[in-house]
Amino acid sequence: MKKSLMLLGLVMAMMSAPALAQPLVYVAAGSANKIVVIDAATDTVVGQYDDIDNPHSIVSTPDGEYVLSGSLKEKQGSDGSAGHSTIYLVHPEHGHVMLTMNAEGIIHHQTITPNGRYVISTHPTRGNISVVDLRENRVVNTVATGPGPNYALVSLDGGSVYVSNSGDGKISEIDTETWTVKRSLNGGPGPEHMVFAKGGETIYVINPRAATVSAVSVASGEITRTYEFDGKLHGLDISDDGSTLFVTDKKSGVFIALDPDTDTRREVPLSPTPYHLETIEGTGKVYVSSSSSPIIWVIDQTTAELRGEIEIVGEGHQMTTVN
Repeated sequence: MKKSLMLLGLVMAMMSAPALAQPLVYVAAGSANKIVVIDAATDTVVGQYDDIDNPHSIVSTPDGEYVLSGSLKEKQGSDGSAGHSTIYLVHPEHGHVMLTMNAEGIIHHQTITPNGRYVISTHPTRGNISVVDLRENRVVNTVATGPGPNYALVSLDGGSVYVSNSGDGKISEIDTETWTVKRSLNGGPGPEHMVFAKGGETIYVINPRAATVSAVSVASGEITRTYEFDGKLHGLDISDDGSTLFVTDKKSGVFIALDPDTDTRREVPLSPTPYHLETIEGTGKVYVSSSSSPIIWVIDQTTAELRGEIEIVGEGHQMTTVN
């Protein structure tokens, strides 16, 4: 009887997720084949979605109605056709996966346009991105960007998508009206994760091979400043007020809070292997996952102090916040 009540409680938590305290953080939990849902007010896991095949990327629509996650697993067609991955569209209010869509090649990271219409997925093994139109619930465009497209950002006005190509040191700027590449920016050696400075005039980009963060002017397309580190950098985000960059160093096992104006740094030891991170807007927190342990650390945005830990399943990859 006790076990039945526990199972009922879990089902109710999953079905009623949007009614819980906001914001909610959805985490692509990789090898666990799940999306984990965390209540950021209490830093507790309140639900999960099962049977999501190796999710690595995740985004949410601006209104919070849908969450979409992309698989890092590529499936070969039964007829020998080229392999495809799966995009899962979750409806949190109804508590289930509403539909799935196919995209060619594994999906590394995703982003969404401000109007909530287009979901962009990077396909590093194919050298392109795909574009899902949520009005039609299908892939409507594929755009070649360069070798190893890794991460994508959408401009504040929704007119451009910026894609880091880790294989050639470029950031492709894509016009969202024509879905064509209109310009290449200098991304530094092997650019990967990116974030806009407040206002959108600068893109900060991680260069893991060189252990640097590059500041790229959107106007000129050139690097205006380089921040040097030791180790193997991975995650990158920015504080709510835009004054602090947050960086993870997997090799050195530290979370770094960097003032980009003064290059002042504060470090928090985290073990093992701090990985992806997400600024949880409006809470004063940063969530940091581990690439080798089922845990998320909670860091204070202002003091850069460790505030707690959250046990999850699998390993946390990309995260998205629904307010």
